[in-house]
Amino acid sequence: MDTLCVPAQAQTLAQASELLRQGQVVAFPTETVYGLGANALDEAAVRAIFAAKERPADNPLIVHVAERSQLKGLCEVTEAAEKLMDAFWPGPLTMLLKKTEKIPAVTTAGLPSVAVRCPNHPVALALLKACGLPIAAPSANRSGRPSPTTARHVYEDMTGRIPLILDGGPCRVGVESTVADLTGPVPCVLRPGAVTAEDIAAIVGDCTVAESVMRPLKEGEAAPSPGMRHRHYAPKAKMTVYIGGDRAVARAICTRYDEAENAVILTHTSAMPLYGDRRVFDLGDTPEEGAHLLFQRLREMDEKGCELILAQGWKAEGKALAVMNRMARAAAFDLVQV
Repeated sequence: MDTLCVPAQAQTLAQASELLRQGQVVAFPTETVYGLGANALDEAAVRAIFAAKERPADNPLIVHVAERSQLKGLCEVTEAAEKLMDAFWPGPLTMLLKKTEKIPAVTTAGLPSVAVRCPNHPVALALLKACGLPIAAPSANRSGRPSPTTARHVYEDMTGRIPLILDGGPCRVGVESTVADLTGPVPCVLRPGAVTAEDIAAIVGDCTVAESVMRPLKEGEAAPSPGMRHRHYAPKAKMTVYIGGDRAVARAICTRYDEAENAVILTHTSAMPLYGDRRVFDLGDTPEEGAHLLFQRLREMDEKGCELILAQGWKAEGKALAVMNRMARAAAFDLVQV
């Protein structure tokens, strides 16, 4: 299969819409990461997403809509969900709601809930409106690899696997949406993102964070949300994440670096001078900057052929929880507190 990577404009959006209506798979940008989309109500089309990604069938997908009216008949929209849509849609918040029979089991990995969101990106919204379909779309990368934040990243992973990639430029947020489970009495964040548990609690009064956010799934434990697998978002190199003050982290990383071969350092921009002439990549100084840069940096280090990544993280709380969730899974939870 030939894969076209084309700028998102009226003609190519119409082409992508027609492919989606035909049951094909199309990659498109959102504000978080690039998505790999197909008709959420077409079982064969959804299975094509899993095939293109080589994604395990027990990993549920997110259904994207252009407006909340498209949810009618797909899921049970609660009062709390309505309030959160008012506050955060379109935007990087995905909500788990009880699904109807209209959603194929393959889309939700057999779960009784469906993950839904309305993306805040002009290309994504234009595509959703043009095709008139709810679109199931995980990140547009090979399963387990760092998520794509540019069309080039998608092409690297998906060439020959899908017919079309819409290029809408780099993604603004850089990590996937927050996933909040609204099927219980209190919302619970299953996957952290740009919308925090504190943000959600400010709207609906309370919100918890699943303890599985910062640990691997146990043997046989189901994944109720995308992005919960043990080694996920992963570079080809082995990765260790260090947490602590700049100088303490630098001492620990330098010791390990000097004993290793073909290692590279990923650290906060302001801490880079602590590493001398060692190979160093910057991750910004704030969690938001880190989230925006993380997947891009991991792919850059793959291109360099690095075998060991020694990274500085943040304390896993508030806005930093999202980037630390991704870093921990990319490192298969090899975390060092210094």
